[in-house]
Amino acid sequence: MAFLIDDAYLPAILTAPPMSDEEFVSFCAGYPDYFFEMNADGDLIVMPPHFSWMGVRNSTINAALATWARCDLRGITCDSSSGFVLPNGARRSPDCSWTLKSRVAALDPVSRKTFWRLCPDFVIELRSSWDRLRVLKEKMEEYISNGAQLGWLIDPDAHSVMIYRADRSVETCHDIESLAGEGPVAGFVLDLTPIWNPFAD
Repeated sequence: MAFLIDDAYLPAILTAPPMSDEEFVSFCAGYPDYFFEMNADGDLIVMPPHFSWMGVRNSTINAALATWARCDLRGITCDSSSGFVLPNGARRSPDCSWTLKSRVAALDPVSRKTFWRLCPDFVIELRSSWDRLRVLKEKMEEYISNGAQLGWLIDPDAHSVMIYRADRSVETCHDIESLAGEGPVAGFVLDLTPIWNPFAD
């Protein structure tokens, strides 16, 4: 399946034939300049690379969650390079996620070595300049409907965070300095200062 899309038209959705995990990985490897996800209908979602500041912000978030997880010991943290097959069949790669070790251990050995067939307990998505807010909201709702207990949608440009909870409630916060975890990640606190301003001390 060969294609050429001008970056001006990304993100884009393409119709694709059914793919195994191995075929999906092989396909993605053929286009290293793009990021791919697959929705529950089997359509490919093609996304451009992140701008540098997004990488800085994302690495800051992942480092904070990973540091907390190493002390908490109950869960495993993954970054945006990690793929999950959700219960609805979608292949998603949250910008940052945390999953209970007990759930990973309960997977069959084959799944543990490929894409974990589960939805993380906690997910974070970081909005980039080209992300459509409506699409990200739909993705967050998908995580919750597939088993996530908590989700944060962080918008650096708007200095806002949308908190998605398992009871389907959504709370929006603006210009806050930190964000406290709850539910599965109670005790985790994310300092938002370097997310709003990566030059901050």
